[in-house]
Amino acid sequence: MLAAPAHTIEDMRSRGLWGDTRLSDLFLRNVERHSDRTALVDAPNRQSFTDGAPRRLSYRELSDLTNLLSRQLLSIGLAKDDILVVQLPNVAELVVTYLAAWQIGVIVSPVPIQFREHELRHILKLLRPRAFVTCSDFKSFDQARLAVACRGGLDYDILVWGDRVAPDHFSLNRLLEEAQRAGGSAGADLEAYLQGTPMSADDTATICWTSGTEGVPKGVPRSHNHWIAIGHGTFDAAAVQLGDVLLNPFPMVNMASIGGLFLSWLQAAARLVLHHPLDLPVFLRQIAEENVQHTVAPPALLNMILMDPELKSAARFESLRTISSGSAPLQPDMVLGYAREFGVEIVNLFGSNEGMALISGPGDVEDPQLRARIFPRFGRPDLKWKNRVSEYIETKLCDLETGDEILEPGRPGEMLIRGATVFSGYFRANDLDREAFAKDGFFRTGDLFEIAGPDEELAFYRFVGRCKQLVIRGGMNISCQEVETVIASHPKLLEAAVVGVPDEAMGERLCAVVVPRPGQSIGLEEICHHLKQEGIAVYKFPERLRVVAQLPRNPMNKIPLPALRRLAADDPAETKPTEVLM
Repeated sequence: MLAAPAHTIEDMRSRGLWGDTRLSDLFLRNVERHSDRTALVDAPNRQSFTDGAPRRLSYRELSDLTNLLSRQLLSIGLAKDDILVVQLPNVAELVVTYLAAWQIGVIVSPVPIQFREHELRHILKLLRPRAFVTCSDFKSFDQARLAVACRGGLDYDILVWGDRVAPDHFSLNRLLEEAQRAGGSAGADLEAYLQGTPMSADDTATICWTSGTEGVPKGVPRSHNHWIAIGHGTFDAAAVQLGDVLLNPFPMVNMASIGGLFLSWLQAAARLVLHHPLDLPVFLRQIAEENVQHTVAPPALLNMILMDPELKSAARFESLRTISSGSAPLQPDMVLGYAREFGVEIVNLFGSNEGMALISGPGDVEDPQLRARIFPRFGRPDLKWKNRVSEYIETKLCDLETGDEILEPGRPGEMLIRGATVFSGYFRANDLDREAFAKDGFFRTGDLFEIAGPDEELAFYRFVGRCKQLVIRGGMNISCQEVETVIASHPKLLEAAVVGVPDEAMGERLCAVVVPRPGQSIGLEEICHHLKQEGIAVYKFPERLRVVAQLPRNPMNKIPLPALRRLAADDPAETKPTEVLM
């Protein structure tokens, strides 16, 4: 299944922006050249959140496991263009699953481990997958049972990594053991399949999911060429070198982790150190023990380390050169602080699953404090930058009311983007595509920027805000519309609204502002219980509640965001932080 129309593929290839290399080819190149090099390392605390002892695999060992799994996926009926939903934490089996699926042309649709029935049922209905890969246990939660509960009328196999697998599910551990006992007897089958199955770098590799602001997850198909194009961004900005050690603490399901770290791992024949869920002492320990050169972290965590004397003294960052961060505005003093205190450069990222790719790295913006506030104006023919992604995209700002392009500084407009990193349309959602793309093919990002720059250079973009309401909590996007719709369905409530409130640790937290029905009262715990019953992921739970007699409304009967934020900030309000980051 191609991830872009023929005219787009022809255009990108004619300009040399896309080619014939698949993600599997990058991996095989590393296996051939660096077979004995350590490729993949599990978190040392793996057994505290899922089954299995921590793995440490060379490129040869990882390749052997990948080939075994590819053969077994074929043996149970998977083939090119089948869709495989994957819900796993960051463990070695996740990487093995991705590589094995891509090798035989199966499309991977990764979903966050936090997703529950509410999110998964919508996704599965759209995808109609051939199989669902999960684990038997994550933090004492039965993930395989969740896959069963979401099946409904769909017919998909459930493939389970782990020690406790129901008889009617496929045990991937057992399948691999059987393949190993069989030796090379089935190897010819895989080779024959690969030789007889045409595959292209333009084939869909993944369908990732973005919640955006519409309240339901949206599928974003991306080809191997899409991913390789986007992968140049972090690789160049972080100055990743051959054989580097990269630490990934973000769920490997979207742009930040796949595009930012997984692709850099493949391009540099690096060592990928896995981490999940985010545990600060383990994270700091891995940086020191694995001699990590590059990692990614949310701004809140970076601020915490820098501002806490005990954490700062415990940080052993001698090996670190760069840390990528984003999802929320960076503080200039924080970026400067890491350069001064640790000699570590912070790379400022602004990306999205759809292909948004603004990156402010030390190679293009040397001043750390400036780097926290602005992004190079990638995709403008009159401006040249060191990062290759700048040549892969086109960008422009457009007035929200008139649609006219903005060329002067200080005037906010919506960022529009097109190019080799940008997807071509949501999965089975043509109605969304009509709103998401302008007539000239530019994607409407929904993000407000303005042209800026020191000394009137006008060579940079500055982020202003979002066109629609989205909360980013600890690096995770939350649609306010999605959560408030479910809260408002509580029988005790007349209506509800949800808004983000600033938080030093998490960036933002959710506050629910609710109007009870006459004679009713409600608390935060009851609302969270309702969300749990509806299958909402825990990280979307509100952590602050404001009960009011009526919601503020303007003459158009819309709820003005500033007034809602004032209500959310006012006391009395009930608060209860949820200990879930990712």
